[in-house]
Amino acid sequence: MLSQTRRIRQFGHGVGEAISIYWERRLIIVFLMGFASGLPFLLSGATLSIRLTEAGVSLTAIGLFALVGTPYNFKYLWAPLIDRVQLPILSNLLGHRRSWMVLIQLGLMASIAALGLSDPQSGAGLTAFFALAVAFFSASQDIVIDAYRIEILDENQQGAGAAMTQAGYRFGLLASGAGALYLATSINWSLVYGFMAALVLIGFITALFAPIPKADTDLSETTEHQSNWFRTAVVAPFVEFFQRNNIGVAIAILAFILLYKFGDAFAGVIANPFYIKIGFTKVEIANVSKIFGVFATLLGVFSGGLVVKRFGILHSLLYCGILQMLSNLMYAAQAAIGPEVGFLFLTIGIENLSGGMGSAAFVAYLSLLCNKAYTGTQFALFTSFMAFGRTWLSTSSGWLADQTDWVTFFIASTFVALPGLLMLLWMMRRLPMAVQKGPER
Repeated sequence: MLSQTRRIRQFGHGVGEAISIYWERRLIIVFLMGFASGLPFLLSGATLSIRLTEAGVSLTAIGLFALVGTPYNFKYLWAPLIDRVQLPILSNLLGHRRSWMVLIQLGLMASIAALGLSDPQSGAGLTAFFALAVAFFSASQDIVIDAYRIEILDENQQGAGAAMTQAGYRFGLLASGAGALYLATSINWSLVYGFMAALVLIGFITALFAPIPKADTDLSETTEHQSNWFRTAVVAPFVEFFQRNNIGVAIAILAFILLYKFGDAFAGVIANPFYIKIGFTKVEIANVSKIFGVFATLLGVFSGGLVVKRFGILHSLLYCGILQMLSNLMYAAQAAIGPEVGFLFLTIGIENLSGGMGSAAFVAYLSLLCNKAYTGTQFALFTSFMAFGRTWLSTSSGWLADQTDWVTFFIASTFVALPGLLMLLWMMRRLPMAVQKGPER
């Protein structure tokens, strides 16, 4: 009995010690920066699409607004500049990483406020420009925050740091998703976006009081050295990937990366306008899609991890991809039933659960493709390529929604997911080594 009591005490002590790590100052800073990173994402995406719908913008135009997310596709191109170029005066005052954070967040606040003041009804072009600016500053902020997190934490804190940044990111999404919709029920959209711009101050103040990383030293280098560094950081990962795989295999892998989440993205661009058009209120959308949906996605991510462990990467991609594809049919059923909140919980639950499972398997696949010599850069390149499906290919979804009824549209979006699954089946039979882990170098 004494031995059992001692083991219980030791277990409790171990749990308490494990939890206490999250109260460490640097990890709290990482959480707050995660919030700053997640906050702007929906303001130029899903939340903006609801505002556009209420302003009477056509579904075709709303689909084209997905293009404002293009900076997320190409952020690796200017990442070397943020990594290596020191800002005059600010770098001496705040250090390299913090100076870039502060400058970018000032631009983010200004662009979010300007987006709120624009009128999508009379000046859609200006609204699109400011939305593009928000996406650019948001993508740039992601670059510097990711680098800062890795540099500020010890090796044994990286796991906890990843958890804290993801938690902070989800709270940022809640603020600009559910929070913005709640506010929009009582104040106009200009004030909502002004309030969201003010929330960027959380990241701004955190950057001012955050410690300077040890690696944040003088980076003055010759132009030739910086040019060589740029070539190594940006060009070499591409070259290594194509050298490791022959050209045909590399193209097949990239085509699969582009298409696997395409069905999700195609339906997702129009999901929020769909909710509004069939009669759901902003509060109902906030409660079900933005709050309940986040927890359903997290459950899906953890479940997807278990599926990968049980069935391996390729089969998990197939099983989760099929669920992901079929979940679009829930939207077709919702369209037939109408604005029934109880059924919306079921629709969002199934869609986000299967989407989270597919994302977990997909991230595991992309991680496996990376050469350890270029892990960060190649992963960024792969995810940027994947984002083309969300920002470019899915722009036609608004046009299709304008030409058809909702039931037909969501049935069609299910078939849009088929090419990715067919590509996967082909790879499983012809290119089983396409999931081969990159060299350890």
